[in-house]
Amino acid sequence: MTLTFAHRVDSAALSRRAFLKASATAAGGLALGFVVPGRSEAAGTESAALNGFVRIEPDGRIHLTIPMVEMGQGTYTSLAMLLAEELEVKLDSIVPEHAPPNNALYANPILHEQSTGLSASTRGFWLPLRQAGAGARIMLVTAAAQRWKVDPAQCTAKDGVIRDPSGQRSLAYREVALAAAQIKPPALDQIKLKAPGQFTLIGTSPKRLEAAGKVSGRTQFGIDAIVPGMKFAAIAISPVGGGKPKQVNQAAALAVKGVRQVVAIDEAVAVVADHTGAAKKGLEAAAIQWDDGPNAQINSQGIVAQLKAGSETPGVIARNDGNVEQAFAKAARRFDAVYELPFLAHAAMEPMNCTVHLRKDTCEIWVGTQVPTTTQSRVAALTGLPKDAVILHNQFLGGGFGRRLEPDGTLLAVKIAKHVDGPVKVIWSREEDIQHDIYRPYYYDRISAAVDISGNPVAWHHRVCGSSVVARFAPPLFKNGLDFDAVEGAAEPPYAFPNILVDYVRVDPASITTGFWRGVGPVHNVFIVESFIDELAFAARQDPVDYRRRLLSNNPRALAVLNLAADKAGWGQTMPAGKARGISLQFAFGSYLSQVAEVAVDANGKVKVERIVCAVDCGIAVTPSMIEAQVQSGTIFGLTAALRGAITIKDGRVQQSNFDSYPPMRIDEVPRIETHIVPSTENPGGLGEAATAIVAPAVTNAIFAATGRRIRKLPIEEV
Repeated sequence: MTLTFAHRVDSAALSRRAFLKASATAAGGLALGFVVPGRSEAAGTESAALNGFVRIEPDGRIHLTIPMVEMGQGTYTSLAMLLAEELEVKLDSIVPEHAPPNNALYANPILHEQSTGLSASTRGFWLPLRQAGAGARIMLVTAAAQRWKVDPAQCTAKDGVIRDPSGQRSLAYREVALAAAQIKPPALDQIKLKAPGQFTLIGTSPKRLEAAGKVSGRTQFGIDAIVPGMKFAAIAISPVGGGKPKQVNQAAALAVKGVRQVVAIDEAVAVVADHTGAAKKGLEAAAIQWDDGPNAQINSQGIVAQLKAGSETPGVIARNDGNVEQAFAKAARRFDAVYELPFLAHAAMEPMNCTVHLRKDTCEIWVGTQVPTTTQSRVAALTGLPKDAVILHNQFLGGGFGRRLEPDGTLLAVKIAKHVDGPVKVIWSREEDIQHDIYRPYYYDRISAAVDISGNPVAWHHRVCGSSVVARFAPPLFKNGLDFDAVEGAAEPPYAFPNILVDYVRVDPASITTGFWRGVGPVHNVFIVESFIDELAFAARQDPVDYRRRLLSNNPRALAVLNLAADKAGWGQTMPAGKARGISLQFAFGSYLSQVAEVAVDANGKVKVERIVCAVDCGIAVTPSMIEAQVQSGTIFGLTAALRGAITIKDGRVQQSNFDSYPPMRIDEVPRIETHIVPSTENPGGLGEAATAIVAPAVTNAIFAATGRRIRKLPIEEV
């Protein structure tokens, strides 16, 4: 049985899996010992903090400090469900709130820091939040039992109410919360969690806790922050990386009504005014001239040439099983291909922004960030203040996709705030946001396979070539020249190859900073692996689904999603001329997915994706409706990139600037997306980035089936 949705939303090296396995050992009760009675929002009344996550108010409201940020993915609801399930309260009694920067309490056990990414929110806090809920429940029940002088083991709790063994007496959680806060938290080995068959909330699809605030407009995103006495700044950043302002007409800018200051700092110029309109007019009047610096001659063609040259040299080995060289020498046939994927921008709907009030002894910040502790530390280093003097008010994020893993926007705002008396809000224009993004790397990969006389692969060599995000973002994890993230989806494909070699060549193009983009490694490697598998199936004159099945005999979860997607899509049924289906498969972010794309190509070569069918095994389905939403969101995000996403460079400048030159998909272009969930009792995997990675090869494989044209370079052009 599957849960089904259909809506029109028209070795020596550190592998990523090994990293995650090692990280997972840290999971469990990170904040259970944090017990501090606090003050509630209502003056003169006490709230009770039972641990680092749970605080109960006298009126019965249960505040849950959410360790991960909410940027549209539903974290505030799914994580609240984990706690509410074991705390035995109704979900609507939970009041979620942003966690302050604190790695000791709120670091994700997978990431080892307070960071929202890697599709790790639910899978990282699957145990800690359930343990926090169960631990708090035990403390509350114990407090009630002590008042009644009965055995706590004989008491029960449900819907925030504790009952004595006779069932005749009851106490609401709020009535014993302060007493419970004085009780020593239970050790982890004393906390018994529910088995999946006992869940009453997990596995359901309740209303999202943050939805009402968003619909009503009450929700405050970073761009909405208002501080008394605040000024507004518009900025222009050097169009060439490493450039600086050469000439600024400050007099003209200051002549604009409402403009108060012109601030030139390093790579940028900011005009500070009483309101955004004046700041933008002042920035235009400043007529900035730039010194482009040493990178003015950089262009896309040169970057590709640099990557191509790098791909021709052996790289650092990520995996080497068997004897690939010998297998190639003895094989019946060999296939070689080159795949290219472009730089990609994040283009979140909320552009980069930050509000800062820098005083002599404190720096107060209002921003939506995926990395609060990193941001706090970087601001402390920039200002010379101690970390606890940097007060960060995290906000809802109007899209993140990895862009807000970077503190650069906050640091730029702090540099400007150094010159401003009082708080200042810095908002990037859409053009600045797209042209000064931290981009998904450009990849130039070589892949080869050797097959036997039946067309079965006997050797596989994948050379990944691109910049290293890990080396810049987390240097301690860049070991022996290997970026473990860059090879995810390549080093451990779902298929069994008797001989496999995967190596990595690091090539960092000058002046182009690269970062995480709703996934990095899988969103390029899955496209290459699944496209090349299709090439081998075609050469062997075998059906692409049957060909994959033969390679998955030892991977039952992968085989199950492949079969389910093919079945639900009607694989093998005849389609009209000009239309075809393509399939893809992946294991990434702890989840198994398979997608079938139905594509139509007209006589002029225009491609329209008409239907996507996705099968998902993400372990226990905490919230099925949000799994469906994540599949839809990731699919559309990945499909947009596959069809039209590309950042190109000319004379050191990014050529795309707004949604006209970097366009998202429109509503009438979006295909029907169906989601089928495989029931599972495995621990949850991640889904925020998974569908982003799998959609491109399903579409390009369908295009090949319809036209005979093999696409090895993205984005897809008319065929």
